[in-house]
Order: sequence, then structure tokens, then C-alpha cells
Amino acid sequence: MRVLYHYAAGPALERRLAGLAAAGIEVSTCSEQDDDRLFGLLPTTDVLWHCLRPVDASVLDAAPHLRLIQKIGVGVNTIDLDASQARGVAVCNLPGSNSRAVAEHTLALMLAVLRRIVTFDGLLKAGKGWDRPAEIEDGLGEIAGRTVGLIGYGAVPQLLAPILKAMGAEICYANRRQKPGAIGQHLSLDALLERADIVSVHLPLLPETRQLLNAEKLQRMRRGAILVNTARGGLVDSAALIDSLRAGHLGGAAIDVFEPEPIAADDPLLTLPNVVLAPHVAWLTQETLARSVDAAVDNCHRLAAGRPLLHRVA
Repeated sequence: MRVLYHYAAGPALERRLAGLAAAGIEVSTCSEQDDDRLFGLLPTTDVLWHCLRPVDASVLDAAPHLRLIQKIGVGVNTIDLDASQARGVAVCNLPGSNSRAVAEHTLALMLAVLRRIVTFDGLLKAGKGWDRPAEIEDGLGEIAGRTVGLIGYGAVPQLLAPILKAMGAEICYANRRQKPGAIGQHLSLDALLERADIVSVHLPLLPETRQLLNAEKLQRMRRGAILVNTARGGLVDSAALIDSLRAGHLGGAAIDVFEPEPIAADDPLLTLPNVVLAPHVAWLTQETLARSVDAAVDNCHRLAAGRPLLHRVA
């Protein structure tokens, strides 16, 4: 079985993937930035291990032997499900495989904004760590004593909420339904935005959630509040977010996801001093990769044996 892992693989992962040949799974790797290699490999690909680059009709048309798109992660908004179904290509995801990594990364981003870690790092490396502008102190803070609002209460918030509570934060969450045993108070979205000092987004990107946080919703947030997004870029109106940050209504933001991706080189978010950015890597740890490869290999064996696939979504 020929598998294409469509993401740049580090040396350790490359060695592990090469070892799968003994089990009948021949894995080729391809950076998401290398379309020439991608379209050169697709004609002989049986299974696509998909990460972030959209799988559209052009990708499917170039892969006549494709039988399975295995999402390495959870969200399948980057896969054309209708086109996949029309071609008889199964689509599966890996719920829970990256939840701990995303939860920890979300916490790290919160702390990075509150403690201005990126700013201090840059100042120190420039030889100005101790000779710094005094006004920086005005933006420093702690998680303890602040209210953190979680939008959505799936696997990531369920891991994150008890950590935040243990650090002394007050938790509230907005979800379609109240979650039994959830940590924190269940609120409407508007009530959460008006109360929280830190708002963290944890929703899938669906037609009804696209730009959920638009200009009106961002204006409802408390003055000086921080927005954290490790879910999907399309959940937030980026232009409205930039306006709110520039106007000083929001005190900061930490963003791991964008629409489109990669973020444009001239995007204003790249120039704002109260913003911490990461290139959609909240999920990316050695532990996540190990869990994901194990599950993806299992589905390859199931496909070869004609057995039901795990976590099939289409």
C-alpha cells in the first residue's frame, strides 16, 4: 500500500515511517509547500495522510488510485467531502489524537501574551533587556484571578479547564448545551464575551461558525481582554480583530490559525506588538505524531483487509 504523508517530516519521523515498509506500508513524505512533488506522487497514491493543505478536486483528480484520505488531526474543513464521496474515497479523522498538545499550546499562548514573553525575548537578544520601556509593565498579568472564557467545550477545553482552575482562574464556557461535569459556568456567547478577561476559541469551522467572532462580537469583549485562537482561522473576522487591537479595545491576541494559510507576508497581524503568532503548530508534538501514526497505520491495515475504518466521517 502506497501512502503519502503530506507534511514535512523531521528525521525521527522519517525513520519511523521508513520502518513501516516491513508491514507493507510504503510511505512517501512531501512538504505542503512542494506542489511539484505532491502532484508527482499522487498518481500512485492509495492513501493520503492529510494535515493542512486543502484537498480539493484538483488533488483528487490527480490521484486515480486513492481510496482513503486520513486526516492527521480532527477538523475536516480542509477536505472537499462532496468530491471525495463522488469518487468513492473514504475520509477519516483522529479525534483526541492532538487534544493534549493543543491544550498545552493554548495555555502557552495565554501566558506568552500576559507575560510579553516574545517582547522580552526580542529586547534581551537586542541587548535592551534591562534598559526597556517602563510602559511594558502596564500590560503584564497573571492567569490567577482572571476569568477565562472557553468557546466550545470539546476535548481541548475539557483538558484545559482544570489546569486553568488550578492556576487560580475563574472559568466560564459557551456551548450549545450545558456539559455535565464541566468546570466553569455555562453562559451564552454574549455573556461570556462581556465577562471574560481571556477568550479562547475551540470550535470546528462550519457554515454556522464562520466568522462567529465578527466586529460586533469583538466589540462585546471587555476592554483590554485577550483573544486566543487555536481552532480555525475562519472563526474570527481577521480585519475586525486587527481594528480592535489597533484601537486598543483588545489588549492582545494569540493566534495559531489563519485564513488563508500560510498567512500573507503583508498581513497587519505580523506587525502588531501585542500579538503572538504561531504557524498552525498547536497540534504538532512528537507525542501527537506517535499517536497519529499508530492510528493511521491501523486504518491502512483495515482498508487492506476490507474491515470497517475507524472514525470515518465520509
